[in-house]
Amino acid sequence: MGIDLDKEFLEKHFRVTIFGSARIAKGDPIYASIFELAKMISEAGMDLVTGGGPGLMNAASEGHHVGRNNDKAHSVGLRINLPFEQEVAAHLDIKKEFDKFSNRLDNFMRLSNAVVVAPGGVGTLLEFLYTWQLMQVKQICNVPIILLGEMWIDLINWVKKWPLKNELLNKEDVELLFLAKNSKEAFNIIQEAYSAYKIKDAKFCLNYEKYKI
Repeated sequence: MGIDLDKEFLEKHFRVTIFGSARIAKGDPIYASIFELAKMISEAGMDLVTGGGPGLMNAASEGHHVGRNNDKAHSVGLRINLPFEQEVAAHLDIKKEFDKFSNRLDNFMRLSNAVVVAPGGVGTLLEFLYTWQLMQVKQICNVPIILLGEMWIDLINWVKKWPLKNELLNKEDVELLFLAKNSKEAFNIIQEAYSAYKIKDAKFCLNYEKYKI
């Protein structure tokens, strides 16, 4: 745990945050999918950020550890102190503890260059919607929000049918979201974001038609 989240670390590392359920256990296909995605992220030399707990958070940290071919990729866990789900994910290089969800959410945003939202419950929805809100009002930018799996299709359809149709948000707000059917599609989007990051492309934009939701 000697590495710290100082300014130099933040500027030199590309970090992918994975949000997802603490309740999905090893043996579930979703667990395996997140493991494979995190492994690809690590093999590419990118850092990983999770909530540092069990379930899909642990799947991500395990996959990231397996994919390492050097010591340049790091796994960061931003944990929340709760009276349950206290198991710590394996293979965390950096671990931070939080008592308040609000502080933890802001640190996720501070660290994230790309966000993957895996299947999950209330906590995952909170993390997703908070990220989307900050993207909408441009308090964070150039961060693709990747919704992984079939779980999100009905939500996207609802967004289009109700708030978008009734002009409660703009088409551009929906275009901030990308739907990935599997870990490979999610990683392709991450790679495009990484390429833009490396050349410091302030006008970073993905091919929306390619990943149209």
